[in-house]
Amino acid sequence: MRNVFKYLLAILFIPLSAFAQKGVDVSHYQDSINWSRVAKNTSIEFVYVKATEGASISDKMYKYNMKKAREAGLLVGSYHVYSSRTTAYQQFANFKKTVGKTEQDLVPVLDIEAVHCQKLYMKRVDKLLELMEKEYGVKPMIYTSENLYNTHFATAKYKKYHYFIANYKREPRMAYTVWQYTQHGKQKGIAGFVDFSRLNKKYTVKAIKIPEKDTVETEKPAVEQVKKTASKSQAQPSKPKPAKTQSTKPQATRSKPAQTKSSSAKAKPTSRK
Repeated sequence: MRNVFKYLLAILFIPLSAFAQKGVDVSHYQDSINWSRVAKNTSIEFVYVKATEGASISDKMYKYNMKKAREAGLLVGSYHVYSSRTTAYQQFANFKKTVGKTEQDLVPVLDIEAVHCQKLYMKRVDKLLELMEKEYGVKPMIYTSENLYNTHFATAKYKKYHYFIANYKREPRMAYTVWQYTQHGKQKGIAGFVDFSRLNKKYTVKAIKIPEKDTVETEKPAVEQVKKTASKSQAQPSKPKPAKTQSTKPQATRSKPAQTKSSSAKAKPTSRK
C-alpha cells in the first residue's frame, strides 16, 4: 500500500513540462532511420529535418527522411543552416530548390548558430527571413542560442517570430516556442544520439504548423499574446448619444441589423548535425 501511495505522489508532482509535446530534429548524421519505430513513441509529434546549409549544401538524407517520416504519420518540417559566407538570395535559392511547399506540415526553420557565423549580418538574415516567408506563406521559426537571441533578436523588430532555443543545461529564460533540451537523446529506430525538443507548455503543435487554407491562423508568439490581451483589457470609450432633434414630420425608420462576419482565424549549443 505504501508503494502505491508513493507512486501516486510521484505522478502528482511530475512537472508540467514532462507532458509537453515532443519532437526530434535529424540529418544525415543519424543515417537511415526506421521511422515506423520512431512513430511508435506517442510522445513524439513533430520532426524537423535538415534540408540545406549555405548556398550549395543539401542533406543527402533529406528526401528519405521527409518521405518516410510523413508516411509514418509524423508532422514534418525543414530547416536551413545559415552561413555568413554567402548571400541571402543564394541561400534561399538552395533552400527553395530542395524544399517543396506541398511536403511541409510545419513552418520552415532558419538555423542560426555561432559556429557557422563569424559575423552575423542582420540585413542578410532579414532578407532571408523575408524570402522564406514570401515563398512558404508563413513566418519562419528562428533556431538559435539564448546568447545570440539576446545580442541580435531581443528587439521589437523580431517579436513576431517563434523561437527554437537550444539550451542543454536549463529551460530558456526568454519567450521561446520550442526548447531543444538535449543532443544526446536515445530513440528506438535511430542509431546513436538524436536531438530532442519540447514545446513550451503555453503552446500546442498548432503553433508551428502551416495552417491549411480557410482555417484559423497559427498560435501567436507569447509576446504577441501578451500585447493582444493587454489591448483587450483597456476600456473602450462609450459612444456619445446623438442629440435629439425635433421634426415636423416624424418618420419611422427601420434599422437594418449589422452583419457580422466570423473570422477563421544553445548555455552554448554545439553545431547541429
